[in-house]
Amino acid sequence: MQPVFNSKSIAVLPFLNIGKDENEYFADGISEEIINALTKIEGLKVTARTSSFFYKNKPLDARHIGNELGVETLLEGSVRIIKERVRITAQLIRTDNGFHIWSENFDWELSDIFELQDEISLLIADKIRENFGHFDVQEHLVATPTNNIEAYKLFLRGRSFQLNWRLEDISTAITFYKKSVAIDPLFADAYVGIGWCYGILASWQFIDLKEGLAKAADYLNQGISLNPDSHVGHFAKATISFWGNWNYGEGLAHLEKSLDLLPKFTEALEAKAEIFTALGKFDLAIKAIDEALEINPLSPNHHYTKANLYYLHGQYAKSIISLDASLKIDPTFILSIELKTACLILQDDYDAFHRYLERTPQLERPKICSQLFDLVNGTNYFANQKRNANYDEFQLKSSHLPWAFYRMIYTGDYKTALANLKQNTLLRTGQYINFANDPFLNPLRKHQEYIDIETTVFKDIAIPQIESTPKKPSNSCPFEKEELEEFVQLLETDMNIDKPFLNPELSLKKLAADISLHPNKLSWLLNNHFGKNFNDFINRYRIKEFQQLAVAPENKNITLLGLAYDSGFNSKTVFNTFFKKETGMTPKQWVKGNS
Repeated sequence: MQPVFNSKSIAVLPFLNIGKDENEYFADGISEEIINALTKIEGLKVTARTSSFFYKNKPLDARHIGNELGVETLLEGSVRIIKERVRITAQLIRTDNGFHIWSENFDWELSDIFELQDEISLLIADKIRENFGHFDVQEHLVATPTNNIEAYKLFLRGRSFQLNWRLEDISTAITFYKKSVAIDPLFADAYVGIGWCYGILASWQFIDLKEGLAKAADYLNQGISLNPDSHVGHFAKATISFWGNWNYGEGLAHLEKSLDLLPKFTEALEAKAEIFTALGKFDLAIKAIDEALEINPLSPNHHYTKANLYYLHGQYAKSIISLDASLKIDPTFILSIELKTACLILQDDYDAFHRYLERTPQLERPKICSQLFDLVNGTNYFANQKRNANYDEFQLKSSHLPWAFYRMIYTGDYKTALANLKQNTLLRTGQYINFANDPFLNPLRKHQEYIDIETTVFKDIAIPQIESTPKKPSNSCPFEKEELEEFVQLLETDMNIDKPFLNPELSLKKLAADISLHPNKLSWLLNNHFGKNFNDFINRYRIKEFQQLAVAPENKNITLLGLAYDSGFNSKTVFNTFFKKETGMTPKQWVKGNS
C-alpha cells in the first residue's frame, strides 16, 4: 500500500539526545508527546510514532522519508537536559526540496516541559498551515498530566520499556510506572500504563489470567477515573475486553470511545480490524487497517494484521504480499514469519516452502511445520522427521500459532483436538482467538462438538451500533455574510495602507491580531475566499512591493536582493522561487523587461 500524499502533513522524527545516554528516554518522550499533540488537529495528517521512529539513528534524507511516509514536512530536533533546564532545538523541513521552513531554539525550566511541548506543537501547526493551507488549531494541544517532573520522568522511562514489547521489558515498565504513581498518586497516565501492561501479560498468559486481568482492570479504572478522556485508557480496556475476555462488543465500544477522543490513533484502528477479523467481518477489518496504514505505513504489525485477515479469508497470495511488506520493515518480526509459513503450507507449494525454511532461521518450529506440510497436503517430503513430540512441550514454547494443535488435527486425532479447542476457548487463550476462521481447523468444522464450541463462544454477541456525530466541514464558512465583507475590506486596507508584509517575521497570528480576528478565521478567509495560503498571500504583496521599488529611479544603485529584503523577504531562495512562480521569469529578467 503506497502512502497517500497530503499537503498538510508532517512526520515528527525522533529528537536527538545530545546529553547523557541515560536521558535518551526523555528525548523520545518529547518526540512522542509532540506527535500526540499534533494528531489532535483535524485536517493535519501526522505520521504515527512507529513509522516516525523507524528512522531513529538513521541518516536524514528529507525527500526519501517524505516519499516513504507520504508527508510534505518533517520535524527534526535535539534535546539536552542540563541540571534543571531543558534545551530543545527544532526545525521544520519541506520534503520536496529540503528547505528549512522554520527553526528555533528553546531554553526552559525542566518543570515547564508541558508548556514547552504545547508551544512547540502550536508553532509547528501554525507554520504548516501558513505554508500549506487551512485547518483550525486549538488554543492548546498539550495538557499538564502531572505537576511533578520526577513522576513524569519515571513515566517516560516506563513507557520506553513498554514500547520494546518484550516480556521482561513490560515487567520493568510496570516497576517504573508504579514508582511514578508513588510520587504522584493523581497521575492518570501512569495508572493506565500499569493496567495496560498487566492486561498484555495476562491476555497472553505470561501471568495468571484471572489475577492479571483483575489487576489490569483495577489500575485502568483508577486511571480513567482520574482522566475520563484518556484515549490510551479506553484502548487498554478494549485490549483486555477482546484479548483477555473475548468480549467483542465491549472491546469495540471502548475502541470507539478511544477513537472519538483521538481519531487517528492507529493502535485503536488496528484493534478494530482485529475484532472485525475475529468476527469474520473482513470488509470492515480492511477499512480499519487501511486507515491505520495510511498514517503508519512502516508498522510491521499493521501489515501483519492486514495479512492475517487475508489469511483467515483464504486469500494466501494477498496475505503474503502484506507479510513481505512487514518483513521488509523488520525481517525478524516473528508474527509475520510464522504466518507466512502457514500461508506457504496451505498453498501446497513445496519448492517455495522449502526455500523459505532454508532462508528463515528465525522460524521457531521448522520441524513441526515441515511435518504439517506433509500432513495437510498428503505428501511425503519430510517423512524422515520425528512426529511423536509432546504436545504440551510445543505449546508452552509456541509464540503465536498453535502448531502442535494443528498437527493433532491432521493426524486424525479429532477427539483430543476438539477437547483441546474447548479448553482453550474456555481459557480465552490468545492463540485461539481467530479459531472460527482459521483454515487449519476446517477438518473439525463438520463435528457437532466443534459447532457447539463455536455457538457457545459467539452466542449473544452484542455489537454496538456506532452513531457517528456529523462533523462540521473544515471549509464551511465561519462568517456571516456582512461580517465576511467587513473583514475582507479590513484585511485589504491593512495590507495596502499599513503594509504589515514588510515585517519579515509577520505570522498568521500577528496579522490576525492587526485586524482583531481569530487566527482560525483568518486562515479560512485567506484559503477559501482569496484562494491563497498565508505565505502565498503575503508574498504576492511583497512581490508587488519589490516591483514598485525595482523600477523606481532612486533605487537603481540598490541590489535586487537588497530590494527584496526591503520588501519583506528574508530569504534569497524564497524570493527567487516565489518570484519565478508568480511571474514566470527571474527577478533580473523582469527588471530588464520593465526598465
